[in-house]
Amino acid sequence: MAEESRPLALHARIEREVEDRILSGEWPPGTRIPFEHELTAHYGCSRMTVNKALSQLVKKGLIERRRKSGSYVRQPEVLSAVMEIHQLEREVRALGLAYAFRLIEATERSAGETDRKRLLLSAPAAVMHIRGIHSAGSRPFCLEDRLISLEEVPQAREADFSKYPPGSWLLEQVPWSAAEHRINAVGAGRAEAELLDLREGAPCLVIARRTWNASGSITQVNLTYPGDMHTLVAEFSPSGRAG
Repeated sequence: MAEESRPLALHARIEREVEDRILSGEWPPGTRIPFEHELTAHYGCSRMTVNKALSQLVKKGLIERRRKSGSYVRQPEVLSAVMEIHQLEREVRALGLAYAFRLIEATERSAGETDRKRLLLSAPAAVMHIRGIHSAGSRPFCLEDRLISLEEVPQAREADFSKYPPGSWLLEQVPWSAAEHRINAVGAGRAEAELLDLREGAPCLVIARRTWNASGSITQVNLTYPGDMHTLVAEFSPSGRAG
């Protein structure tokens, strides 16, 4: 049975329904969401179940809890922190634009030399190769080129990535313990330029990310943004030395 067809646990259903209302704009930033006792009554569940759902929404940065006041939809952050993994849908909706994802391909294959280098595989393995376009309004926002290790994530074979963008699906389905980001400025090649509606050679920002857990690499993705569509931010404290 595909992962998407399994019934959601109640706390996950509450989380998804509240998240959908936020991302759709039904509950804009600053909206107070129903109190825990109101959600408990509405869903006919325990307060612990509601609390678990709201805690996940806090972790996702969608809501904030205010002491003695309740929970509110957070103001969106347009800038991305370099060391965080964001869902692209949230990035787009934070800009006040409609989000869409178009799957170009999702194919299973034996890892070739390039695949093994991207995932740091030392032995033969099966991988899923996914390419797709994320759009913001009427404009392409990001080109995604992703490899998923089917040794670590065999359930990816059953996922419908035309309905669930792979990054969002992985964040919900697969625990990871570490990630590496590499950031490059490049000129758009012919294929990238066509997909991103740019002139060939136009400046682009590429974020190459690999995530893994104790048993090995989970996924490696190259996210290519038009140069004017993304900003990266890193916060740091003085080390005590000038430089």
